[in-house]
Amino acid sequence: MTTLLPNTHFTYSMWIDGQAASAKNGQTFSRESPAHGVKVGEYPLAGADDVDAAVAAARRAFDIGSWPHLPGAERAKVLLRTAELIRASKDEFALIETLESGKPIKQARDEMEWSAALWDYAAALCRHLHGDSYNTLGAQVLGFTIREPIGVVGMITPWNFPLLIISQKLPFALAAGCTCVVKPSELTPGTTLRLGALLAEAGLPAGVVSIISGYGEPAGARLSEHPDIDMISFTGSTEIGKAVVGSSKSNLKKVELELGGKNPHIVFADADLEAALDAVVFGVCFNMGECCNSGSRLLVQRSIADDFINRVIETAKKVPVGDPLDEQTKIGAIIDGNQFEKILGYIESGNRNGARLRLGGKALNRENGLPDVASRSLNDGAKSGRFVEATVFDKVQPEMPIAKEEIFGPVLSILTFDTAEEAIRIANNTIYGLSAGVWTRDIDTAFTVSRGIRAGTIWINTFMDGYPELCFGGFNQSGLGRELGRFSIEEFTELKTVQVHLGPRTSWWAKETK
Repeated sequence: MTTLLPNTHFTYSMWIDGQAASAKNGQTFSRESPAHGVKVGEYPLAGADDVDAAVAAARRAFDIGSWPHLPGAERAKVLLRTAELIRASKDEFALIETLESGKPIKQARDEMEWSAALWDYAAALCRHLHGDSYNTLGAQVLGFTIREPIGVVGMITPWNFPLLIISQKLPFALAAGCTCVVKPSELTPGTTLRLGALLAEAGLPAGVVSIISGYGEPAGARLSEHPDIDMISFTGSTEIGKAVVGSSKSNLKKVELELGGKNPHIVFADADLEAALDAVVFGVCFNMGECCNSGSRLLVQRSIADDFINRVIETAKKVPVGDPLDEQTKIGAIIDGNQFEKILGYIESGNRNGARLRLGGKALNRENGLPDVASRSLNDGAKSGRFVEATVFDKVQPEMPIAKEEIFGPVLSILTFDTAEEAIRIANNTIYGLSAGVWTRDIDTAFTVSRGIRAGTIWINTFMDGYPELCFGGFNQSGLGRELGRFSIEEFTELKTVQVHLGPRTSWWAKETK
């Protein structure tokens, strides 16, 4: 089955202070489908004035509005209703994300379900935000700590998982009682902009969430440095994350970052190799490799390396590349020209530095091997977009750029090791520390390697599974703080100590003057 391209593009408004809004400057920008080369969306182009208006609305909603003071049960109702509305809109939302990002539509549809589940889980946390009490401080002293919402939170999200990543942030901040201003990537803003009206329908008061669309400069930069923003939550590249930290120093706002990764998939000789094979290919091909958790490094034990590498290559050959609107497609289009050239540049680097290209390595189009599946839904006026075939290098050395740097494309770099200690050393040979996969039947090996790798998530005999209950974030330059899980709501709070003195208290001055 193939979904057809719409006859016209989608048009969007921003959402500021509870209503749809155009940019104050009247300007708009547009987006072409990376798979089809036709215009698929038109959006308001926010300037600094629009950011200021959105922040002012959020500031009022926090300082004098009802949302921070509502019982958790009341906030939970809004979040649960939002989850219902996301599910009801999943087909339209999936189409929007496929058209803007180039990801396979079946995957996009699944992401809508995953996103809704995060709102469900955050709703449960609304009732469980708590502090501690201390009654051992003396007969006349009672102390306790409470968690209060941090205030106005600015959120900047990337283009690879638009609704899913805002759903890793926004419902948890709302559960804590915060108000928020959201700026999605200018490449994929559609579903996030649509979210504003859904929140209003769910019962969220005006001003609690505002959503703007525009570029990193000036909109993103203004949001990062804004003096009335108490916290910034950013997902994106490590390079831009560092810039966000720099911008935050104007008022020492709190910063939470989810950044890049160069994640190792470590396969030992005693592993279930059939299961590992599927996970390795999935890990590098999922979302065209445009994923911070991408398993872009395969570390395979030398005694099984030749056979296992051959099986990886044979499996990766069969992964369908093509039109993301076709239900059979597994690898869609690359997001934009910059990323497309970056991926091809890394492939060239691998060849230049002596790695052995075993599969792929080139861009695909209708004249250059793109399967027929890629043209089934193309309407008149559409053209073939940016596609890169699944690419595999072996004989990769740990110091090569393709072994250490984030490529963000369907490119797998294979290294070999002999011992668990060597695998740990290779795995940690990068600035990142987001996630890793370990494949072995030996429990000692599994936990020794898990403890040795400096990363925020370790998968044992699985890869890239995720649950709202489990926290997510990175070590080193993969980020600051954690999303998801029961601790995530605490990221959006300040901890306050309240100390109570019981009974009479004699002042120090009175004592001194007796």
